[in-house]
Amino acid sequence: MTEAEGRKPQSDEAQGTFDPEITSEFAIPQGLAAPKGPRGQKGGGESETTSEFAVPEGLDVGQPAGAEPEGSAFSLPRTYSARHAPPAFTPAEGFPLVSLTKDVPWQDRMRTMLRMPVAERPAPEPPPKAEEGGPAVPRVLDLTLRIGELLLAGGEGAEDVEAAMFAVCRSYGLDRCEPNVTFTLLSISYQPSLVEDPVTASRTVRRRGTDYTRLAAVFHLVDDLSDPETHISLEESYRRLAEMRRNRHPYPTWVLTSASGLLAGAASVLVGGDLVVFVAAAIGAMLGDRLAWLCAGRGLPEFYQFLVAAMPPAAIGVALTLAHVEVKASAVITGGLFALLPGRALVAGVQDGLTGFYITAAARLLEVMYFFVGIVVGVLLMLYLGVQLGAHLNPDADLGITKRPLWQIGASMLLSLTFAVLLQQERATVLAVTLNGGVAWSVYGAMHYAGGISPVASTAVAAGVVGLFGQLLSRYRFASALPYTTAAIGPLLPGSATYFGLLAIAQNEVDAGLVSLTKAAALAMAIAIGVNLGSEISRLFLRVGSAEKRRAAKRTRGF
Repeated sequence: MTEAEGRKPQSDEAQGTFDPEITSEFAIPQGLAAPKGPRGQKGGGESETTSEFAVPEGLDVGQPAGAEPEGSAFSLPRTYSARHAPPAFTPAEGFPLVSLTKDVPWQDRMRTMLRMPVAERPAPEPPPKAEEGGPAVPRVLDLTLRIGELLLAGGEGAEDVEAAMFAVCRSYGLDRCEPNVTFTLLSISYQPSLVEDPVTASRTVRRRGTDYTRLAAVFHLVDDLSDPETHISLEESYRRLAEMRRNRHPYPTWVLTSASGLLAGAASVLVGGDLVVFVAAAIGAMLGDRLAWLCAGRGLPEFYQFLVAAMPPAAIGVALTLAHVEVKASAVITGGLFALLPGRALVAGVQDGLTGFYITAAARLLEVMYFFVGIVVGVLLMLYLGVQLGAHLNPDADLGITKRPLWQIGASMLLSLTFAVLLQQERATVLAVTLNGGVAWSVYGAMHYAGGISPVASTAVAAGVVGLFGQLLSRYRFASALPYTTAAIGPLLPGSATYFGLLAIAQNEVDAGLVSLTKAAALAMAIAIGVNLGSEISRLFLRVGSAEKRRAAKRTRGF
C-alpha cells in the first residue's frame, strides 16, 4: 500500500463523509435488529422498557377500579388490608391525650404545646388584638425576641424562655411559629402556611445581669398578653419594655455591698461562727464586693471578678490564724465563699439539661465551672500564702454546726433575705423567700443532724421543698419561680465542703481535697435536681389559681 492510499481514509473522515453511527459506542451492532418504537418504527422515541420503574414484559399487575396508579405516592400498597392492618403506625390504644385546659397558668399551657410535635399542635386562629388586619409579622417577631432576651439574660431556663416567646407570638395570631433558644442566641421562625416562605429573625444575648424585679415585670407583660380579655397593642408592649429597661435597680450600691457582708456573716454563723467571726466574714465579703465592682468598672471579665472577690475573706481568715486569735478561721473563709458560689447559674444549667436543652445546659455549666475555678484560684492563692507564712489551718476541723439549731435557722433566714436583695428582687417577694430559706434549712437539719441521713440526700429533699414552695408562690402570684427559689437555696450551698477541699489541696493533700470537692459538686447537683423535681411535681399534681380568678383580679386592680 502506498503512502497516498494509506492517507485516503483520513482524508475522507476529515471531509465529513464518515458515518458517525458506525463508530458510535451507542450504535447497534450489525446483524442485530433494532427494537421498534411505540408505533412500530425504528428509533420512534425512547423505549418504555428502558425505565427502571417499568413493569417487566409479560407481568400483568391488576389495578383496583378507581384506584390511582401504582406509582402514586398517595396510593395504598397492594399488600395493604384494612382488616389485617399492621400495628406499626398507630397503636390500638391510640395516642395519649394531651390536656390543654385554660385553668392553668400560661407557662404550663405553652410548655405543653412546645413539647408536642409540630404537626399535632392545635393551631386556633384567634382574632388579632388591638389592630385590625393583624400586626406586621416582623414587628411581632422583634417584640418576641426582645422579651426572650430579657428573660434569658435574667437567668430564666431555656424552656421557660421558649414558652414565653411562644405565648407572645400566639397572642398576636402567629400560631405556626418555632422559637429556638440557646445560651447566647435567640431565633424564631414563622411560616404563614405550607406554601408560603417562612420569616425568620434572631437576636444575640451579649450582656447578662441579675435583676429579678425586671424579670417579674417581663412575666407580667407576657401574662397580660396571654389573657384573652386584655388587649395590648404592639406600641403599648414596646412602651412597657422601654420602661423596664429604663427603670433603675430597686436597691442602691451601698445596700448591695451591705447585703453581701451580711450574707457572709450569716453563712459564718451557719457553720458555727460567733460574733467576731460574723464581723470578720462581713468585712471580708464587703472588701471583695468592692474589688469586684472595681474590676467590673475596668472591663475585666467575670472570671477575674470572682477571683479578686474570693481573696479578701481568705486573707482575713489567714490573718486571724497568724495573729493567734481564738476564732474559727475556717468559718470566716466559708462565709465568704457562700456569697460567691454561683447557685443561680448552676440551677438554671441543670434545669436546662433535665428539660432537654443540652447545648444551653452545657454552656451554663461551663460558665459555672469558670466561675468556680476563679473562686478556687483566689482562695488557693491566699491559703498557699498562709501555709508558707506558717499559718496552722486544720482541714479536719469540726465546724460544730449542730449545737445551736435556733441560731442556725435565724442565720439561714438572714442569708436568704440578703441573697434576695443581691438578686434585686421585688420588696414584696423578700419575706416569702426568707421564710422559704428557713424552711429549707429546717428540713435539712432535721434529716441530716437529727435523722442521721446523708448530706446529699438531705440537701436534695430540702431543695425539693424549696422548688415546690417556690412554684406554689409563683403560681399564686402568676410570676416567675426564680425569685422564690434561687435565694432560698442559699443556706444549702456547699461552702464548707468547697473550703476544706481547697485547703487540703493547698497543703499538698490532693486526694483528700479532690474527695471534698467531689462532695461539694454532688451537693450542688442535689440542690439543682431537687429544685427542678419540686417544680415538676407541683406542675403535675397541683392546680393553684385559675384563669377566672386571674381575670377577676385584673378587673379589681383596674387593668
